[in-house]
Amino acid sequence: MESLAGDLREMQRTPLHDNHVEALKKAGEIKTFSAGTIVGEIGEPMDHFIYVLEGEIVVLDAMTRKPYLPHSLGPTQFMGDISFLNGGTFKLPMQASQETRVICVPRKVMLELMAKVPEMSDIVITVFAARHRRQVEDRDSGITLIGAESDRNIRRIASFASRNRIPVRMLELQTEEAEVEAKECAIALNRPAVIFGKHDVIEDPTPASIAERLGMGLEVCRDEVLDVLIVGGGPAGVAAAVYAGAEGLSALVIEDTAIGGQAGTSSRIENYMGFPTGISGGDLVWRGEVQAMKFGTRFAMPLRVVSLEKREDGLFCATLDDETELCAKAIVVATGVQYRRLPINRLEALEGAGVYYAATETEARYCRDSEVFVVGGGNSAGQAAMYLCRSARHVHVLIRGNSLAASMSDYLSSRLDADPSVTVHFGAQVFELHGGDTLEAITVTGPDGPRKCETSGLFIMAGAAPNTGWLSDLIALDDKGFVKTGDAVGQSSPFATSEPGIFAVGDVRAGSVKRVASAVGEGSVVISRVWEHVNA
Repeated sequence: MESLAGDLREMQRTPLHDNHVEALKKAGEIKTFSAGTIVGEIGEPMDHFIYVLEGEIVVLDAMTRKPYLPHSLGPTQFMGDISFLNGGTFKLPMQASQETRVICVPRKVMLELMAKVPEMSDIVITVFAARHRRQVEDRDSGITLIGAESDRNIRRIASFASRNRIPVRMLELQTEEAEVEAKECAIALNRPAVIFGKHDVIEDPTPASIAERLGMGLEVCRDEVLDVLIVGGGPAGVAAAVYAGAEGLSALVIEDTAIGGQAGTSSRIENYMGFPTGISGGDLVWRGEVQAMKFGTRFAMPLRVVSLEKREDGLFCATLDDETELCAKAIVVATGVQYRRLPINRLEALEGAGVYYAATETEARYCRDSEVFVVGGGNSAGQAAMYLCRSARHVHVLIRGNSLAASMSDYLSSRLDADPSVTVHFGAQVFELHGGDTLEAITVTGPDGPRKCETSGLFIMAGAAPNTGWLSDLIALDDKGFVKTGDAVGQSSPFATSEPGIFAVGDVRAGSVKRVASAVGEGSVVISRVWEHVNA
């Protein structure tokens, strides 16, 4: 299966060309760091591109402050990872181990230079992406999560990190390594915690606070008027982001959970053109995010638009959940759909503690060697079942109807039928949840009556509801809350809504085909109409 980037350990190194280095010298300045100087501290913004001319830079362990990796950066190499494109921060400290001479280019200047010199951009982005893959796979990070196996809040942060490809270290409570770090930070040995760096224990940690430390939040001047605000970071929104940046539009993507949207919960997509061995939804959209950032589109998360209004001067103003107000000439609605909450007592209380709406590595680890249940008959449910059966003892798929033919691709339903570790139950649904702080069992009703089943994981992937409550009645919706577009509202463009300047793409659009490929296509095509509106 395709991954999010190349393997740094197997890649043939391609240094920047001499003319690229000369361009860096003209765009930046030459600096010298004495031995022992911290060139990049954990949590500090990557506001410069640093190219090594002479000397050596090493990565340090966030806790011990000793060299962390067996290799270092020497002449002709450069610092940073993919988060440089979006103004991220250092995840581990970096130090000059000897007197080191470098070229420093301000981030914005470097992005402009990369846009003008695609050959250099290709080399830099390939290395950045490969480094990021290694960081995620090897958990090379100064962020340590202790106790995700027992604390729902830490588990929520772990899920946020996993879905957004953020490298973190995961330690279980009362293990030797966790106790060492707890003593170092002067916290209780049995206390779940999030540690940033060496001594910085984050109080009341949330995904938002982690994102802020990593520079993933909003860094947009309140007085700036964007050409287009893209609301939603799923396949449609990210495709729009790529093409908006490529067309020179100033664009910002706002996402409230994870880049990838609902597609990001799919562990393996095999029917997307160009990936014959399959690719996870998260990795696919992450690649698109990198493309968009390369063209200058910015991403901010986890933030949610709570209301939208149109000013007398024609600008659209969106209010975010942190009370920030953003103004743009055009809006692309790409908020997709979300799984509905089942009408079951205590469901909300057990969300994140046995009840999940995504099936990624993080959720799967809490269900190892257990029997798990997946609710839903669509492709997402089928992909989740096939992924979970690798680690779970057995996977039960609950379908209210009597067939999968109308809702799931044939290749997936055939695999479910053929896999002995998966059982599909037709005419079945969840009736009751059991457990204290975590899910312990569920009651399932079906043709043979109710039965209680022990389980540590219930994955709900049924009942898609559109995310349109924030649109403040500015545009026409159908009776299910999906956005009306095209002929239904008297518009020539199939993506234009009843309000000029607001466009809708992907699953949130009424009548759309609920497939990743179609969402990407719509997000790509809509930007031509956005460009016409902005430049009218």
